[in-house]
Amino acid sequence: MKSTVKSQPDAQQKVHLSASAVILAFGFIVVTSSCVTRAQNGDEVSAGLWTWKTSGCADCHGPFADGDRDDDDFPIGANVRTTKLDAAALKATIRCGRAGMGMPAFEDGAYAVYSCYGRPLSSAPANLEPSTRKLTADEIDAVIAYLQARVIGRGRITRQECLAYYDDQPDSCEDFR
Repeated sequence: MKSTVKSQPDAQQKVHLSASAVILAFGFIVVTSSCVTRAQNGDEVSAGLWTWKTSGCADCHGPFADGDRDDDDFPIGANVRTTKLDAAALKATIRCGRAGMGMPAFEDGAYAVYSCYGRPLSSAPANLEPSTRKLTADEIDAVIAYLQARVIGRGRITRQECLAYYDDQPDSCEDFR
């Protein structure tokens, strides 16, 4: 008489197959969400670069955020490439500016509607540089994303960075070989 006791190995195989399917599904979800997040971050970084170019940041900090501005009519901005500020400190600086340092407040309502640096609500300090335009919270976040992704800690400016900044116009990047 033959015994057919295969039920235990079959059950174990089913458990292993089910576990493998769950792991594969989880891996697929992680990879897919990672790609979506990277695309969203890429969009935010691009929006930050556009805001950097159009809101006056480059007037003082220079196109590459190294403090080497193109026009002497503006204050010399800090070299953001070497900053040690984290995202929260960058946000406070962009929102509220730095009185007496040439850094304007870019948030509409800074000091009067929204508190800055723990000061009570009132008018902005008299020695605060005026901003070329005010930025939304999303624009400020995008500038921070741009700075963190492409500027802070990057060291010397490369030709590739120059071409990315100037939309692949090689004539603008002659000095970066």
